[in-house]
Amino acid sequence: MATDRMNDVVSLQQRLAQHGFIAERSFAATLLLTMEMRRPLLLEGEAGVGKTEVAKALARLLDTRLIRLQCYEGLDAHSALYEWNYQHQLLAIKLLEQDARSVQDKEQDIFSERYLLKRPLLEAITTTPAPVLLIDEIDRTDEAFEAYLLELLSDFQMSIPELGVIRATERPFVILTSNGTREISDALRRRCLYQYVDYPGFDKELLIVRTQAPEVPEKLARQMVEFVQSVRQMDLQKKPGLAETLDWVAALLRLGVSSIDEDGVERVMDSLAALVKTREDQAGMTRSVVEKLVASC
Repeated sequence: MATDRMNDVVSLQQRLAQHGFIAERSFAATLLLTMEMRRPLLLEGEAGVGKTEVAKALARLLDTRLIRLQCYEGLDAHSALYEWNYQHQLLAIKLLEQDARSVQDKEQDIFSERYLLKRPLLEAITTTPAPVLLIDEIDRTDEAFEAYLLELLSDFQMSIPELGVIRATERPFVILTSNGTREISDALRRRCLYQYVDYPGFDKELLIVRTQAPEVPEKLARQMVEFVQSVRQMDLQKKPGLAETLDWVAALLRLGVSSIDEDGVERVMDSLAALVKTREDQAGMTRSVVEKLVASC
């Protein structure tokens, strides 16, 4: 039985790789548990390490819809759950003025699903087949909204006063991400499986580059990854993530770079807008610094 479980994890790793996502064995095991137990998965890590891509890859793997709730400061339950289409309701009220039915019957008509605007959370629990629900950057919301999520993540149901309790037709696959700007409550953590996502090591990042940009020659791919790995060791405000690595790869290819060496320093300098994303960090990438980085590749 244990061997079968190990094979399942390896199989999932291979299937994820076919869909463009490289996962270590421990990460693949966590995703397998998420899929089989239908427990939410909380991913924490620095911005740019690929947390959001996990949900996208899972949706591709399952051939299902991805529904994304992008969190932000001030996000309230109605914006995430549902709203009534007030303009259409007002128009319907006008049309119903001459209707002979009772007020109660008219209200039932006005407050029906026909006038309900589904936001991501309601959309996720009423969609079939089960979608992947990405609750992105949950740490940007306040504790009140986080508390509101607890009922949803526990019972996968929510209450709409005019319609009653709406229960999930199928439990969605839920991925939550956090950049660590605020501590997530213990109550929310208890309802989730957990995985910390770190910057990739050399071998993993090289494999990602080769998977996402197979046209890059092997030597150049290794030089690119060595350069990025060295940049991450610098004292930067914003270390480049995987998205920056792939942007930089595309930029170097567009500039016709075939090798990172002393003769190509100028073009590496020209491409740094794709890799280094703050004014202060770019100011620190002087020619002498870039020459040292290039020499180490």
